Amino acid sequence: MEKHDYQQLGETIYEETLPNGLLVQLLPKAGFHKTYALMTTDFGSTDRTFTPRGADEAVTIPDGVAHFLEHKMFEKADHDAFDLFGQYGADANAYTSFTRTSYLFAASRHLKENLNILLDFVQDPYFTEATVAKEKGIIGQEIQMYDDDPSWQLFMGIVGNLYPTEPVHIDIAGTVDSIGQITAEQLMSTYQTFYHPSNMNLFIVGAFEPDSVMTWIKENQTSKTFEQPAAIDRTIIENHDQTEILPYRSRHLNVTMPKSIVGLRGLDDVPSGRNGLKYSLAASLLLDMLFADTSETYLKLYDAGIIDDSFDYDLSLERGFHFLTVSSDTDDPNGFSEAIINVLEHVSDYLSGQPAIENFELVKREAIGHHIMMLNSVEAIANAYEGKLFDNANLLDETQLLESLTLADVQSLAEALIRSEGISVFDVLPTEDTEDLENS
Repeated sequence: MEKHDYQQLGETIYEETLPNGLLVQLLPKAGFHKTYALMTTDFGSTDRTFTPRGADEAVTIPDGVAHFLEHKMFEKADHDAFDLFGQYGADANAYTSFTRTSYLFAASRHLKENLNILLDFVQDPYFTEATVAKEKGIIGQEIQMYDDDPSWQLFMGIVGNLYPTEPVHIDIAGTVDSIGQITAEQLMSTYQTFYHPSNMNLFIVGAFEPDSVMTWIKENQTSKTFEQPAAIDRTIIENHDQTEILPYRSRHLNVTMPKSIVGLRGLDDVPSGRNGLKYSLAASLLLDMLFADTSETYLKLYDAGIIDDSFDYDLSLERGFHFLTVSSDTDDPNGFSEAIINVLEHVSDYLSGQPAIENFELVKREAIGHHIMMLNSVEAIANAYEGKLFDNANLLDETQLLESLTLADVQSLAEALIRSEGISVFDVLPTEDTEDLENS
């Protein structure tokens, strides 16, 4: 195993890539009682078009296959993996994003048994047409639930504005119609392509002895047979012409107060590897400088009654795309969006002079403090892990990189990232007497 020491933080990462291609990273935490394990495949909802393993031509799978696979992986011919985790006192879960699918458990005992359950159920697919048909009804209900969720519709609405012709705008779970097209054969073909160990990583943090855990993992993996690692030929999301961005849409839903969100599509290029992580951290500091609850913008909008405690902002940076969002419940959606856009279009004014220097130092210290606090939570450490996105960097790398960031880094990033042509607005408005509608 390779050792990566973070002397300033008093932490060590143990890392090894197994012969089958599985990357294993271990972060032992002395004095902790819980262990958290996260197994991730570099495959998400946007990976719709690819060449299946062993095939010569590309295929396009129905929307929602990645999420459907996540659900189906737990069910086996004679048991459910959730039940096995329960027998050994572990809490298990899974989630699918635009570009990744992760399976996880948290446990304070029986680590070896729970680790074997995780590796075995993820690496042992079981699909039949009967079980697939049954799952369609379950996921269909989940889709309908999100269709009625105003906050989710607000988010997907702005994503649809920013990426109207690319897979990102499609709901991660797909639609009732799209999942109706999914077959057991498609699931198996997709699984065999993206769930090979060489496209996956296993990150474990918590109370354990690394040599013992690595031995357990190797014993589990050497007992199985895998095909040789092979490159995956998938369609890459590219930054298309910004004229595709829809500047404004709205939707009427059953809400008492309007919701508004301003989105900014990144039309610049994110650096690869650790430099990409530095970019992400600088963008987060930029958002804090502009919109944190101590910022001039927040205080003015709050005092004016334009925003309330629902105000939020976020950076989404995944394989092939990145965007910013700023949102709030508001009685004045036009006033809200105009104010946020004004800040973005005059960002240089907020990043220059002595107030900006002081603001930067404040948000940087707060970010570093927040990261150090996160190191006391195995869940926070694991959930911050981005897998292959930043060359397998982790929360420890983030903390070190934050120390090195300067105001000049944030100013340079803002100049490249924030462009008026990349800005869009989506509103969720209270239902009127007319039918629900969308305006483009």
